[in-house]
Amino acid sequence: MRYLHTMVRINNIEESLYFYCNILGLKEVRRYDNEKGRFTLIFLATSEQYEKAKETKTPLLELTYNWDPEEYLGGRNFGHLAFEVSNIYEMCQRLLDNNVIINRPPKDGRMAFIKSPDGISIELLQEGEALPLKDPWMNMKNVGSW
Repeated sequence: MRYLHTMVRINNIEESLYFYCNILGLKEVRRYDNEKGRFTLIFLATSEQYEKAKETKTPLLELTYNWDPEEYLGGRNFGHLAFEVSNIYEMCQRLLDNNVIINRPPKDGRMAFIKSPDGISIELLQEGEALPLKDPWMNMKNVGSW
């Protein structure tokens, strides 16, 4: 397993970039605008990690800006931790075997969500391409929120 990123929802891109980049000294590595999903993702790295982050998968801070206004309550502005796994089906089976609820099963062979004991949302992403769709995963229902 490899740590990928931490996501934080933001209300104002300019204000947030000023804080994270100008005050804290992080640098923008890349940005992704998704018109269909109506959001912008901005990935930041420390100055030390910046050059490496452009070439390799270095843990980053992901700022998520949702284009439609939303009020974030109860820590909802902190999105999730993300980890890349070598086989998402094996990892999810291990979680089930240890009585961990899979809130969003890997129906697509690529992504699943669980929660930590403290309610922190954790995204699991398949390394490389999505695995072929497989039972029971593709037929499992979502449980709760993530």
